[in-house]
Amino acid sequence: MSKFDDMALKPEILKALNESGYERPMMIQERAIPIAMEGKDLIGCAQTGTGKTAAFALPILHRISEGRRPQALILAPTRELAIQIGDSFEKYGKYLSIRTATIYGGVPYDRQIRALRRGSDVIVATPGRLIDHVKRGNVSLKPVRYLVLDEADRMLDMGFLPDISQIIQYVPAREQTMLFSATMPPEIRRLANRYMKDEVRIDAAPPSTVAKGITHRVYAVPRSLKSRLVGKLIEDEPIQSVLVFTRTRKGADRLAGYLTRKNLSVTSLHSDRTQGQRQAALKGFRDGKFKILVATDIAARGLDIPTVSHVFNFDLPENADDYVHRAGRTARADATGFSFCIVAPEDIDLFNTLEQQVGKETFTWSSHPGFDYLDEPKDSHRADHDRRGRGGVNRTGRGGRAAVAESRSPRKSPAGPPAAPKSSTPKKPFGRKKSKSSGRR
Repeated sequence: MSKFDDMALKPEILKALNESGYERPMMIQERAIPIAMEGKDLIGCAQTGTGKTAAFALPILHRISEGRRPQALILAPTRELAIQIGDSFEKYGKYLSIRTATIYGGVPYDRQIRALRRGSDVIVATPGRLIDHVKRGNVSLKPVRYLVLDEADRMLDMGFLPDISQIIQYVPAREQTMLFSATMPPEIRRLANRYMKDEVRIDAAPPSTVAKGITHRVYAVPRSLKSRLVGKLIEDEPIQSVLVFTRTRKGADRLAGYLTRKNLSVTSLHSDRTQGQRQAALKGFRDGKFKILVATDIAARGLDIPTVSHVFNFDLPENADDYVHRAGRTARADATGFSFCIVAPEDIDLFNTLEQQVGKETFTWSSHPGFDYLDEPKDSHRADHDRRGRGGVNRTGRGGRAAVAESRSPRKSPAGPPAAPKSSTPKKPFGRKKSKSSGRR
C-alpha cells in the first residue's frame, strides 16, 4: 500500500493529514484519489466506514484554485452527514485558504445566508435546503467545477432524484462529477449514464458484502422480550459503545425509555428530534457521555463514529444493503466489532431473505446464558418493544424534510412464539416458512 506522501498532494494537505494521524490511504482512497486528481468522472462503490469522504475531499482540495466561488458542491442525504463532510473538508484543508459552507434544513437561514453571500469555495449541502437558497438568490452554482453525490443510493431512496436533477441543471460549467455509494442499484447506473461522461468505476467491495472483522450473531426471542434481551446483553457483554437500530421513530423512543429505566446511559437519534437534539445526541455518544445510541436507519446513515463496538438490529432491515450499512457502523477502518440480530418468530421470513443475500455462513445463532426466554409479560401487548406500523416513502422533495418513513406495513404473526433454545450454541429455532413472499415488504 502506498502512502499519502506518494500521491503528490499539496504540502498543506499532507501536513493536515499527518497531524490527524493519517499516513496510509485506505483501499477506496488509494484507488480513487489518483483518478480524481486527473479530473475524470468517477463512481466509487465501497462499504461504509472505508474512507469515502477523503477519497473525494482530498483531490478537490488539491485542485481548487483562485477564482469565482463556489468551486465544489457536495450533496449528502442527511444533515448529520453533511455536517460530518463539512468538518472533514475543514480538517483536511486547515492550512489552505479555502472556505467551506455547510447547508442543511432544520435550522434558521440567517447564518447560512451570511456564509453563502460572503463566498465559499466548497458547499456541502442537503438537496432541499440548497434549492431553497438558490431560488432565494442567496447563491449561484454556475461557477461550480466539481460535483459530488455522496451516499447516492440513500438520496435516491429518500426521493431526492428530482432535486438532484434540478441541482445538476444549476451547475452547467462542471468539469468533474463524482458519485460515491455503498451499493450500486440500477437507479444509480441510470443516473451515471445520464449525467457522467467516460466515468471510471471503482469497486472497493462487491455489493451486499459486509466488512471483514465483524462477528454476526443471531438471538431468537419472543417479540415481547426483545427489549429485555437487549438490556441484558448490554449489561453483560463487554461493550464499549453500542448503536441500536429500530424501524420506527416511536420504537426508538420506546426502547430508549426502557433502557433509561434500567439505569443505562442512552440517547436516541431520529428525524422527529430537533437539529439541536440530534447534534447533542451525536456529540454525547461520540464523547462517551452516552454508551447507547438508539437510532433509525435514516438518521444514522453514513455517520462515522469510530468507537462503536457493537451494532444491535432490534428490528431487522428490509434488505441486505441496509444490513451492510448497519453492520458497517462497527469495525471501522479495519477494526473488529459485533453485529447482533434480535429475531422474533414474526421476523423469520425477513431473516431468511437476509441470510440468503448476505450468506448463511455469515451468521451464528446464539442464546444468552441466564436470560429467561419463557418469562413473557402477562400483557404482551403492552410490553416494551417496537410495534410495526404502516408506512412508505415520503417524497417531499426537500432535503431538510424529505425522509424515508421509518415504519413498514405489519406482517401477520404466527400462532404463538416458540421458545428460544437455552444452549450456548443452539440450532436455528424457527422453521422456514413456505411462502410466496420473498421476505421484503
